[in-house]
Amino acid sequence: MEKKKSETQENKTPSKMARIAWPKSIYGVIAAIIIIVLGNIIYYKDFLLSLIGN
Repeated sequence: MEKKKSETQENKTPSKMARIAWPKSIYGVIAAIIIIVLGNIIYYKDFLLSLIGN
C-alpha cells in the first residue's frame, strides 16, 4: 500500500510550480528555431548579401 502511495506522490508537480502556466513544448521548439535562424541571418548577413548581389 505504501509503495502505491509513494509512486503517485513522486509524479505530482510541486505545489509552487503547479500555479505557473507552462507553455506547450512545441512553442519552445518553434521559438528556438526562429531564434537560431534569425541569429544566423544577422551573423552571416554580409555573406548572404554577396550571394544575392552576384
